[in-house]
Amino acid sequence: QVQLVESGGGLVQAGDSLRLSCAASGRTFSSQFMGWVRQAPGKEREFVAGIKWTGTTYYADSMKGRFTISRDNAKNTVYLQMNSLKPEDTAVYYCAATSGTTYRNNPEDFGSWGQGTQVTVSS
Repeated sequence: QVQLVESGGGLVQAGDSLRLSCAASGRTFSSQFMGWVRQAPGKEREFVAGIKWTGTTYYADSMKGRFTISRDNAKNTVYLQMNSLKPEDTAVYYCAATSGTTYRNNPEDFGSWGQGTQVTVSS
């Protein structure tokens, strides 16, 4: 399995931006499908964005145009740039990895998880 550590969360105002980082360790990182999943209080986990090792990206509809996922395989790091943040984006954001290379958007398909980083957006 790959080990994941997120950073970059915080408290911001609506309209602000944040960049989350996820540092990964494990020899298979460069080939694994990576993603960001968030969970708001009282809600189910929600797929945010994912990226293949090739750089192909996928987004939940509500994040398209505002969020950008990227990865640097040389640095074993995945990023999530979040712009035009809204109060409804408030959640714990988790970096996650599958055991394979194909696209997944069901949180249950991700087998490795970071500890999560809190993002709070005030109105």
